[in-house]
Amino acid sequence: QVQLVESGGGLVQPGGSLRLSCTASGSILRINSMGWYRQAPGKERELIARIIGGGSPNDADSVKGRFTISRDNAKNTVYLQMNSLSPEDTAVYYCNAFVVTTTGYGMDYWGKGTLVTVSS
Repeated sequence: QVQLVESGGGLVQPGGSLRLSCTASGSILRINSMGWYRQAPGKERELIARIIGGGSPNDADSVKGRFTISRDNAKNTVYLQMNSLSPEDTAVYYCNAFVVTTTGYGMDYWGKGTLVTVSS
């Protein structure tokens, strides 16, 4: 019913920047929240940032001042601007959204992930 597709990952040098995008499509009535997670090798998946329908975004302490989440509701798209990247940021980045479909039923959906590699 709903698909999330991430884009924008790739190889970047330390100190560089990337902008990730995630677009939701399908039988969408509304998206109540969207967020970004990441999972590095040997570590569990962790929350980076999330935007709920109202209010300010919630960011993890480890990325405050470097990463910025934003959302374009008209395009069903969430972005993650990543600056001052370090090798510790290397991970697969996943998009997540709580989507209410046209049936009126809501649930979490996940993208397949996009790989970000920070290396010289």
